[in-house]
Amino acid sequence: MDLIIHQSMLPHEDADASLAFYRDTLGFELQNDVEYGGMHWLTLGPPGQPDSAIVLYPVAATPGLTDQERRTIGDMMAKGTFASINLATKDLDATFEKVQAGDAEVVQEPTDQPYGIRDCSVRDPAGNLIRIKQLD
Repeated sequence: MDLIIHQSMLPHEDADASLAFYRDTLGFELQNDVEYGGMHWLTLGPPGQPDSAIVLYPVAATPGLTDQERRTIGDMMAKGTFASINLATKDLDATFEKVQAGDAEVVQEPTDQPYGIRDCSVRDPAGNLIRIKQLD
């Protein structure tokens, strides 16, 4: 079997704010922007890695959700407990400084964890938790 993780999905509520965060703060490249009915599905990934991307999707477009479920997801996003993703970098401290300068909500500054990794975490404009790990 030859599987790769090609795309991960994260919800957004404001396409412009999310695009600015992932493109301007994290340095990702916009690979695709699909608009339908005034909503946007944004595909972004690290430069030079066309086979690895995050798709930011509008929660309002998720089929099959009831109004109550949409409200629950909105409440969880506001608390930052709905979705997350783990990223990695060769220089965690420099990456953290850049992300922090980009006005991201800092959840945790770079920390040596007792389980053997060094990481930090921030929230994107939709409240998604972004953990960034130091690569060895």
